Amino acid sequence: MSWLFGLNKGQSGGATPDVPLPPAPPPPPAGGSGGSGGGDKPKDKWSNFDPTGLERAAQAAKELDRSRHAKEALDLSRMQEQTTQMEYQSKMKEYEAAVEQLKGDQIRIQAEERRKTLNEETKQNQARAQYQDKLARQRYEDQLRQQQAINEENLRRQEESVQKQEAMRKATIEHEMELRHKNEMLRIEAEAKARGRVERENADIIREQIRLKAAEHRQTVLESIRTAGAVFGEGFRAFISDWDKVTATVAGLTLLAVGVYSARNATGVAGRYIEARLGKPSLVRETSRITVMEAVKHPVKTTRRLMSKPQDALEGVVLSPKLEERVRDIAIATRNTRQNRGLYRNILMYGPPGTGKTLFAKKLAVHSGMDYAIMTGGDVAPMGREGVTAMHKVFDWAGTSRRGLLLFVDEADAFLRKRSTEKISEDLRATLNAFLYRTGEQSNKFMLVLASNQPEQFDWAINDRIDEIVNFALPGLEERERLVRLYFDRYVLEPATGGRQRLKLAQFDYGVKCSEIAKRTEGMSGREISKLGVAWQAAAYSSEDGVLTEAMIDARVDDAVRQHMQKMDWLHGDGVLDNEGRVTPADLQGGKGVKMGFILPQGSNPQDDLCPLKEGLDSTIPTAEEGGSSAAEKGTVPWGGEGGLKHAEQKDIPSKDGTPV
Repeated sequence: MSWLFGLNKGQSGGATPDVPLPPAPPPPPAGGSGGSGGGDKPKDKWSNFDPTGLERAAQAAKELDRSRHAKEALDLSRMQEQTTQMEYQSKMKEYEAAVEQLKGDQIRIQAEERRKTLNEETKQNQARAQYQDKLARQRYEDQLRQQQAINEENLRRQEESVQKQEAMRKATIEHEMELRHKNEMLRIEAEAKARGRVERENADIIREQIRLKAAEHRQTVLESIRTAGAVFGEGFRAFISDWDKVTATVAGLTLLAVGVYSARNATGVAGRYIEARLGKPSLVRETSRITVMEAVKHPVKTTRRLMSKPQDALEGVVLSPKLEERVRDIAIATRNTRQNRGLYRNILMYGPPGTGKTLFAKKLAVHSGMDYAIMTGGDVAPMGREGVTAMHKVFDWAGTSRRGLLLFVDEADAFLRKRSTEKISEDLRATLNAFLYRTGEQSNKFMLVLASNQPEQFDWAINDRIDEIVNFALPGLEERERLVRLYFDRYVLEPATGGRQRLKLAQFDYGVKCSEIAKRTEGMSGREISKLGVAWQAAAYSSEDGVLTEAMIDARVDDAVRQHMQKMDWLHGDGVLDNEGRVTPADLQGGKGVKMGFILPQGSNPQDDLCPLKEGLDSTIPTAEEGGSSAAEKGTVPWGGEGGLKHAEQKDIPSKDGTPV
């Protein structure tokens, strides 16, 4: 009922009640000690008390008692008091829970602090242990250094002691040797003096001994001469008195001389015969002909070669259809010529490097069942005076082949140059004359195949000995695609599928990639495309995992194309021979020429490319000194020029269009 007394006027129903104040102390009794001198204090204490509130409370109680709702108001007041008490109790529970939570937090904080303290103690212990270990290590290192210093000092002292002992020993030995030398000198001097004294005392005896020995030796020599003369004289007298002995002796000496000289000459003849039959000439670089030494060194290889069957002449050779048809006819004709023991025809193959001239020559020999021998024109000039003999040896050796020999001369323009205009040495001129002498007639023993990049430099006599001229041009698009596929299979696919080499191939369309590479490699020869295949294989071997990817192939193709363009730039500015036989600068060709001394048209008929015959026409054209034009002097007269027709009539050779003139 605190609301009746106005204690909770300023508080709301939901606010937390204030803590009740303690009751006032009871008033002191009236008759106490405060009566004397202190009676005014209670009076002063209650004098300020205002009873108005009590009066209002009493008045309100009376009014409440008289009210009809007094009981409900009392119940309501009691319920409010209970509610307030319950709120106080809930607040007390909350306070207790908060206190418990604070205690738990305090315990947790204490545990955390304890853990941190333990961690810090552990760290301090570890740091202390590390520091102590560091000190121990430093102490041990100091001890080691001190011990090392002591050992070094001891070693130094020992070395000094050894050096001192060695010096003392050396000094002792030197002193001993010096004393020994002095004693030896004294002994030798004493012996020499004694010997001289003895010789002086016995001089007459020694002279008498020498005189007796000389007389005895003289008597012995004279007796030996008399005895030998008597013996030889008796023997010679008996020999010349017997005519049969004289005749037998003369015949024996004669036969001995004849035998010695005959054996020496026969040995030389037999050696040259064996060398011509079995030995390989020095000018021949490579041959398929079997020699005795090769048969002894490689018997299995020799047996396999003897038992091998003729192969297709164009197996592994990629050419244009027209050129392939022509060279196949040549191969068939050569094979039939050998079988029928006919006369072989000489062939000139010209074109840029790497177009398959040497490969076709080898295939032609194997297909025809002939032996082949390869020689290079650059080996002839260094022979000097021996060139003529070496050239005759080559043709003598070629004539001894039972199967027939295909003599392939690579880079033939190196020594078969024009004798009239070129500045060549006398030795090379003599060698060229020997070559012309041995090739003047058709032979059924050997077939001559010449290969050159500059056939216009040939001597006209060489052109006159050529029966067939074949132009090996650069491969076209179809041929390049076949070459790319061939070398891709040989250098990439076969090693990758074999499993014995460290090479793998990534997944991409191989056919499309080969066609793309064939388009990008325009102007490249077969050898360059072959090297491109080797470059792919090397790129796979140089990678970490050994896998050849499409990007690696494209990178190698880009490098090859760039290098090919660089080579063409190096050849820029050289004169070239066009299809009509005119020599023009390379820069006038629009950059489309091959720039190798002649133009090789792709897809043209090889029979129409008779450019080497131009040199023969030039030899009949009068120069400027003879009244000719400057164009004739420079050798730029076309095929259809006046001098060319005149020479064609004299030689009865085919003209440019293939019809006889």
